Amino acid sequence: MIRLADRVLTGEIVLPKYQRAFVWGPHQVLELLDSVLRNYPIGSLLLWETTEQLASEHTVAGLAVEPPRPGRAVRYILDGQQRLASVLGALHGGTGPWDIIYDLQKERFFHRTPDTAMAAHLVPMRAVSSASLLFGQVAELSADLRERATGLYEQFANYLVPVVTLDHMSAEESARVFVRINSTGTTMNIVDVARASTWSPDFDLKDEIESLLQVLDAKHYGRVDTMTMLRTIAVAAGFGFSRQDINRLRELDKPRLREAVKAAGKAAERAVDFLSTQIRTPHADALPYYNQFAVLVEVFRQLPKPSSAQYDALRRWFWLTASGEYFKGWSEAQMTQDAQAIAAFARGETGEVDTVAALPRSALWRHSAFSKRNAPSKLLALILAYADPLDLLTGQRIDVGRALSWQNDKEFHHFFPRAFLRARGVSGARANVCGNLVMLTSNSNIWVSDRPPSRYLRDLADIEGEGALRQRLRTCLVNEEAYQAALRDDYDTFLRVRSETLHRRLLQLIGLATEPTNVATSSAEPLVGDEIIDSDLDVDPLTDEPIDLDSVD
Repeated sequence: MIRLADRVLTGEIVLPKYQRAFVWGPHQVLELLDSVLRNYPIGSLLLWETTEQLASEHTVAGLAVEPPRPGRAVRYILDGQQRLASVLGALHGGTGPWDIIYDLQKERFFHRTPDTAMAAHLVPMRAVSSASLLFGQVAELSADLRERATGLYEQFANYLVPVVTLDHMSAEESARVFVRINSTGTTMNIVDVARASTWSPDFDLKDEIESLLQVLDAKHYGRVDTMTMLRTIAVAAGFGFSRQDINRLRELDKPRLREAVKAAGKAAERAVDFLSTQIRTPHADALPYYNQFAVLVEVFRQLPKPSSAQYDALRRWFWLTASGEYFKGWSEAQMTQDAQAIAAFARGETGEVDTVAALPRSALWRHSAFSKRNAPSKLLALILAYADPLDLLTGQRIDVGRALSWQNDKEFHHFFPRAFLRARGVSGARANVCGNLVMLTSNSNIWVSDRPPSRYLRDLADIEGEGALRQRLRTCLVNEEAYQAALRDDYDTFLRVRSETLHRRLLQLIGLATEPTNVATSSAEPLVGDEIIDSDLDVDPLTDEPIDLDSVD
């Protein structure tokens, strides 16, 4: 294994660009090392030997590797990347996730933590790659422990891994083999599959997706996840939004793929302009659902210059689909319906982007937990931002762009402070609902602290005047009835009335002055408990990129 790892570092064994990123978790790495030490089989490696020079990764397991030498045969890894990278990282990394220790006394591998007190019997795995380092460390230990250290070194030095080497194969064929081989084991995500199955020496889908994301970067809009961008490419290519449609990208030649990427890029620019100016989402993080962006990109691809009436319809569509759980369960059947609705709207056959998304209920605000990652909270933030809120203490306009960036939640405040409600026996889940949140500056947030509403509101009225306070409350979507309930410290009434106010405002944005009786409303029943609505958007801990969790396909 030591020699095998060295061959990766020196560029004899190379990771081709179409390989996916490292996805193993810490526990899988430790299990692999333990299997090597116990002389358990860990499976074979599949290599492709060729003199063809492919784009390759410059780092493996975070370690710089030498490039292949021109003119010499190179062995590219088709299967075994996760295992090989794990061994390489353990033997040569030594920092972060690769700071792995073998305890000679307890005979186990573990990851070093800040609390780990180093001792001679705790051997860093990077020392195992060097006999002098290892035996220098254990020289003063007992004979039994020195013997274990010798066994550790010899096992990693002499462990044999079966290697299957393919040759007489084109680069495109090697990518297809990679897809087929890696359909088992740690599951490849759809982006990995699409990238590898469409890869050629002159086309890398990862680079094309990056070019789309740079469209967002150029407009300082932040980023959505790569899966969402892949949907925009698939539908621009004439297929659809679903995983099945994404898999069909492999049917296209490279010029048509590039044409689809280019068309999606131009439409993405228009979608960002619409979202930032018409919806006032200054950043991708403010979107309740990333798949709203995918749909809008396709709308602007087919309809580059909407009329005023069509812009109105798009705004109504945005607020309606943001208000329910339509995109939280976006199925393949819904995707097909939406693609058809977009086409009909673009051709002028319909005045709306027809959707089966249900209207929300006012209970949404009473039962949805406030979290910077869930869709109801993002929707609340957008509705509050639309009202141009004034700070209760200073009367100054709140920087809603900062609040909507969600870098922190200091721009939001529980109108009835949680500590106050807790003292009255109100559960944390019931206190932390969207209907109890307003936008405040961080300074005002500190000034309010955990005081009862009756106290801080009366103080504000004395300082700023009753009329000024009422005006500021209205911009925060707290009406007179809710204000009076707060002056009585009546949380139940406040929450009910505030929820109805938010509901009416949302219906106005959807295009309905009052709630109709013959239109479907969301049938989802709110959960009862401390966690009511789960996060809809998250971040991959390995890549630090957003993840699309909107869809069920």
